[in-house]
Amino acid sequence: MDTRSLTSADSQRQNDHYIHKIGVPPKPNLLKEFKSTLKETFFADDPLRPFKHQTNSRKFILGLQAIFPILEWGRSYNLKKFRGDLISGLTIASLCIPQDIGYSKLAGVDPQYGLYSSFVPPLIYAFMGSSRDIAIGPVAVVSLLLGTLLQKEYDPHTQRDEYYRLIFTATFFAGITQATLGVLRLGFLIDFLSHASVVGFMGGAAITIALQQLKGFLGISTKQFTKETDIISVMKAVFKSAHHGWNWQTIVIGSSFLAFLLVAKFIGKKNKKLFWVPAIAPLISVILSTFFVYITHANKDGVSIVGDIEKRINPPSLDKIYFSGDNLLKGFKIGAVAGMIALTEAVAIGRTFASMKDYQVDGNKEMVALGTMNIVGSMTSCYVATGSFSRSAVNYMAGCQTAVSNIVMSIVVLLTVMFLTPLFKYTPNAILSSIIISAVIGLIDIDAAILIWKIDKLDFLACMGAFFGVVFKSVETGLMIAVIISFAKILLQVTRPRTAILGKIPMTSVYRNIVQYPEAIKIPGVLIVRVDSAIYFSNSNYIKERILRWLTEEEDNLKATYQPKIQYLIVEMSPVTDIDTSGIHAFEELYSSLLKRDIQLILANPGQSVLDKLYASGFPDLIGEDKIFLTVADAVHTCSPKFSDDV
Repeated sequence: MDTRSLTSADSQRQNDHYIHKIGVPPKPNLLKEFKSTLKETFFADDPLRPFKHQTNSRKFILGLQAIFPILEWGRSYNLKKFRGDLISGLTIASLCIPQDIGYSKLAGVDPQYGLYSSFVPPLIYAFMGSSRDIAIGPVAVVSLLLGTLLQKEYDPHTQRDEYYRLIFTATFFAGITQATLGVLRLGFLIDFLSHASVVGFMGGAAITIALQQLKGFLGISTKQFTKETDIISVMKAVFKSAHHGWNWQTIVIGSSFLAFLLVAKFIGKKNKKLFWVPAIAPLISVILSTFFVYITHANKDGVSIVGDIEKRINPPSLDKIYFSGDNLLKGFKIGAVAGMIALTEAVAIGRTFASMKDYQVDGNKEMVALGTMNIVGSMTSCYVATGSFSRSAVNYMAGCQTAVSNIVMSIVVLLTVMFLTPLFKYTPNAILSSIIISAVIGLIDIDAAILIWKIDKLDFLACMGAFFGVVFKSVETGLMIAVIISFAKILLQVTRPRTAILGKIPMTSVYRNIVQYPEAIKIPGVLIVRVDSAIYFSNSNYIKERILRWLTEEEDNLKATYQPKIQYLIVEMSPVTDIDTSGIHAFEELYSSLLKRDIQLILANPGQSVLDKLYASGFPDLIGEDKIFLTVADAVHTCSPKFSDDV
């Protein structure tokens, strides 16, 4: 037994001293490498996998199902699922009708156009979308964005025809932008607008939207109100009109029903089973306030009302889209911006609810579906529609099973447009303002902002930049600030990657950051530096200089304490995912600098891609193939065997 134990101990000691050789990669196949990179960039989800080993007829069916997912899940559709979709569809319809009328005012169009946008687009999406829970229609942020950008070009009252033509053109190009991103599988581009930026942008937009509603909420006339959206201009206009512009009857109606809506929302949050209370509260508010104004003739006392809403199905608008001239470019610019914001919101909503129900949403299919519905919508008098978070949440809680709930909602909206619009004639604008204010309050996510502050200060800067840009300047300024700060953060992380000095954790062969692990011990005569990034032309010079600065600082410390000088510099390359010619050139310069100091350069654990390029450049021949190791422990054992065994 003792002999066996001794033999085992000796064997273990031999294994501890065994140095693993680095795996020399085979010569890469250029075509194979290019195809692999292309596949991972654009086809990471392997969309053609279901088509493998299938007959031609089966491939045709699968192709149709890929374009129209309803053909796939529709085969298993049953009465039980329809019951859930019917209830949820009716519920979101009761919410969307008053919201659509209110959001149309944000976009600067007549109320019926908001309703039109909740009829055609949801029908198209139901056939082409992959999310079961998302509810389609106009949303506050996109409506405000469109209204703000369009009104800088044309006045919706004095230049009505040009304004409507431009909004249909913008909607068309919003759809083209969305569909193109999906077809070309460029959906990853929307990820460049960070979550922090979106939180700040949405919060700022919510405040801007609420401020815009003060006109209807206080009964201020359009002439007395400002066309600017920043908080200073709006508050000046509000207080300037306080003596002669406010209408007390309007304020009573607006504040009373706003309180009712907020209480209903609170009840729904407290008890999830009562989700229908905040869902139906806007419609109840519209019915009651309309009845009140009708019987009291409050409109004659200065209470502003919606007025006549055209009673007809969506009229065609293809002939109104600009396909040439200056307005084509204007429509494209506005549409591209609105389309990207709408896309970001819809994909985020779809993924959120998909994760709750444990199913997958295909981002590229979503883009194609959203783009198609907006292209068709632009030809049927709709403006940009997307996924609404408030309606989608109600749809989810109401028990929706499939996208059929969108079809049910569309049918209800259609019946409303065809038969019920005259009933909204006496609806006070104050109630629409109250509905919008209560809806956008949920866009201000204070908890998310606090969490962002705790996690990443740069992210918080992007969040606040977007927020204050929207609130104090304009929606497009806030959006621009959000994009600029997001890109600045990426550039900062790419050009100034983190590096760290490593030490050995006692009683192990593990080497870690000495700042994170103060107990980690430095190896005498050896400096170990880890680079935590790919090495490209944008950061290669910085990484070289930072490593030399680490070396200089360490040598100064050693001189001050009369310790042995550095003989080996080990670069831990596990986190280095890639390197380019500038990076290799920087390592060659680093090697030359170390030679002058009589210090040997050693590399530990470069990845396959990095190793391929190092061998292609002949760098291992320069420093010696025996200077590349599989692990830091192997490198240290070779450089300082006595110390690595003792610690």
